[in-house]
Amino acid sequence: MMTAATTSTVRGPAGNIALHTWGSSAAPTVLLAHSILASSMMWERQGALLAQHGFRAIAMDTRGHGGSDAPAPPYSMDDLAADTVAVMDALQIGRAHYIGLSLGGMSGFGLGIHHASRLLSMVLCDARADAPAPFAAVWNDRIAAAQSQGCQALAAATAERWFGADFLARNPVIAKRFNDTISATSSNGLVGCAQAIQGLDYLKDVQRISVPLTMIVGAKDVPLPDAMADLQTRIAGARLEVIPDAGHLPNIDQPDAFDAALLRHFAPFAPSAQP
Repeated sequence: MMTAATTSTVRGPAGNIALHTWGSSAAPTVLLAHSILASSMMWERQGALLAQHGFRAIAMDTRGHGGSDAPAPPYSMDDLAADTVAVMDALQIGRAHYIGLSLGGMSGFGLGIHHASRLLSMVLCDARADAPAPFAAVWNDRIAAAQSQGCQALAAATAERWFGADFLARNPVIAKRFNDTISATSSNGLVGCAQAIQGLDYLKDVQRISVPLTMIVGAKDVPLPDAMADLQTRIAGARLEVIPDAGHLPNIDQPDAFDAALLRHFAPFAPSAQP
């Protein structure tokens, strides 16, 4: 049976940030950041897993998502990275490991560039570090739909893009949870975070990342496997794990393979592995 998280909030630069925590407060901390239009619910399995391996896992609801406040846009990617630092400051965490997927991975590049002194290591998943024009443009219609109809208008198409219709048909419980979570996302959250994605501009600085880094990507999450392979060549010592038969959220559609990759990253840092 999966261990349930405890919930709390801390004050961030633009409002309250909801947290979901597994494990002992005395254990090394791992912070987890989710994708746009999701929430910390997508990290439940990995939060419990990390706690079982001696860590304290804290999944953060991004501003405008889940239980966090939804300040008015615009947001920048640096704002989202600053929210993570604010969580650490509020909880008096000097340094932590960080896991970010999609939007959480994008802001994670900013953390690695600008806040390396606060990090022990990073796992960045299914993310890129720049926003070329075609990638940025696709968000315009999504922003317009959220503003006029709410995020429920994006739910079906987003879930199918992440998982594929076949996976959703075979996994109706997962399909419903993500449909409900996407639909419940605030318009401010979608608009602000989408605008942050459109302004993503970390690629020119990623070579400054010096903390231990593993990148994980679903093999079917085109074009991100190629983008992350390019990032690996730019960041000294970075490792890349490609999860076969996985889409944009490999922790959900291929959780066993994803968890194995995660534990390979954390093996040198596990409390039992420390000298």
